[in-house]
Amino acid sequence: ATVSEPAQKCCTENIQPFLTSILEELMGPVSSGFTEVRSLFDKEVNEIIQDFQKTNDMTKLKENVDQLMNLPFSSVKMEPCYLKVNLLQELLSDLKSRFKVYHIDFVIQRTQNFMQELMENAVYTFEQLFSPSHQADSVKVATTIEKVKLRVLK
Repeated sequence: ATVSEPAQKCCTENIQPFLTSILEELMGPVSSGFTEVRSLFDKEVNEIIQDFQKTNDMTKLKENVDQLMNLPFSSVKMEPCYLKVNLLQELLSDLKSRFKVYHIDFVIQRTQNFMQELMENAVYTFEQLFSPSHQADSVKVATTIEKVKLRVLK
């Protein structure tokens, strides 16, 4: 009871007025990281489509889709996505001094984990909706891949 009122007053005066601007600042790098995940998925699927249109090889298509399934675990390919979120380090260090925000690395790591999880979900959904082994008509495969990609991105 003795601490409640001063704590409430402190939060109301010193923290609450800044929450909206803090959230907006933090969402910039987070949003750009997730946008990068989306772009990476889009780019990788487009490469699969282009490769199939050149070769018309169903075996190669199957290999490419299998490789797509490893995308979330490819640190090299996911690195540009993760780098976008590393900007939080600077933003959070400023907050650390003003609001005693600790565990900055944890916030960044969790955000990157969510990005990897999002990519895992995207490639899994893509695989479930598109199975090269079920594609009898190779003429429609590229169109089908594109439709599945758009569905996943939606």
